[in-house]
Amino acid sequence: MNEATDARLHAEHLRDYRPEFMQMAAKISYDNIDRGGGPFGAVIVKDGEVIATGANSVTIDQDPTAHAEVNAIRNACHKLGSFKLEGCTVYSSCEPCPMCLSALYWAGVRKIFYGNTKEDADAIDFSDKFIYDEIERRPEERNVPGVHVDNSETIKAFEKWASSPDVTKY
Repeated sequence: MNEATDARLHAEHLRDYRPEFMQMAAKISYDNIDRGGGPFGAVIVKDGEVIATGANSVTIDQDPTAHAEVNAIRNACHKLGSFKLEGCTVYSSCEPCPMCLSALYWAGVRKIFYGNTKEDADAIDFSDKFIYDEIERRPEERNVPGVHVDNSETIKAFEKWASSPDVTKY
């Protein structure tokens, strides 16, 4: 893509941007530091209404998955009574890490607006670069090796799932 195309796409995506929701995510991230959490906040919006918010609580909850976006997803899904967040927009104080980005895709959100970039996060020692690098490597070559073993027992659950008419697809 060229610069003109990039600028057009950026402008197109900004049409439904609502700065008040990013300000809310920024305030959550800022205030969260005083609570002992990381400097990250997220807001999930649907049809112009805040559905849920989340703050990073990794050190508070002793849970490495308790990132702002994941906490916001959990809160939004609980409130909506669904594991899908179709039609929802996320306002995150920072570009989502690989885990959060994956969770947002699984949740089915429509768009993600973010304030700080992954480079901004890296500048304060919140780097995800090593994860991006690891994803590119073969599982056996990663720092935490992934080793495929015999799946003659584990495949049975997949076979049952594939043949069952009573499962909820996602």
